[in-house]
Amino acid sequence: MARSRSLTIAAAALLSLTAFAAPVFAQSAPSSSTWSQEDTVRIIQEVQKKISSLPDYDVFDWITFGIHGKTLVLNGYASRPTLKDEAGRVVKGIPGISSVENNIEVLPYSPNDDRVRAAVYNRIYTSPTLRRYNANQGDLGRAIGPGAGIALAAGGITANPPVGYHAIHIIVKNGNVILYGVVANQSDAAVAGMQANSAPGAFGITNNIMVEGAPSKAK
Repeated sequence: MARSRSLTIAAAALLSLTAFAAPVFAQSAPSSSTWSQEDTVRIIQEVQKKISSLPDYDVFDWITFGIHGKTLVLNGYASRPTLKDEAGRVVKGIPGISSVENNIEVLPYSPNDDRVRAAVYNRIYTSPTLRRYNANQGDLGRAIGPGAGIALAAGGITANPPVGYHAIHIIVKNGNVILYGVVANQSDAAVAGMQANSAPGAFGITNNIMVEGAPSKAK
């Protein structure tokens, strides 16, 4: 079981650090799997590839998964209902998975939460220390391009999010912010938390950012 757990985490970490792929983490090793270790690693990699390639999966979403027997359990947060449905659909056809339990939480639509998303995004990704974790290298205006004006920054970010690789994901629910992702060192994780905490409208910050190479935190 220890070796199987290490394979699970290693496969998850490999994808999470691949450029232009959204992080998708396996939460734990199979508890009662009848698969071989080779099949387990194959399924983990296929799930990660399919979910991270979903066009609706962006910086304001976070998806993890676990395996129980031959059931795949999806967890995390989706800023749009379509993402939850799409994630469940794309993994159903993977050979070896007998069923899918979709526990992804769809975040409520909220113009205020969109304003918080915009504010936290700008505070984090305009920080000189953290710009390297953003393929767009700047604020929302740079990330979204033409049409990203004051009205967009004040609301509507969920419908038109910035695209491209973002190592730090921003989840907002009723003004509360949770940060997920992987960074190079603990100092960068701390800076991200401080930057998010300084964003106007953010009620509270939970910093779940992991450091590259550190043990995975099961939730």
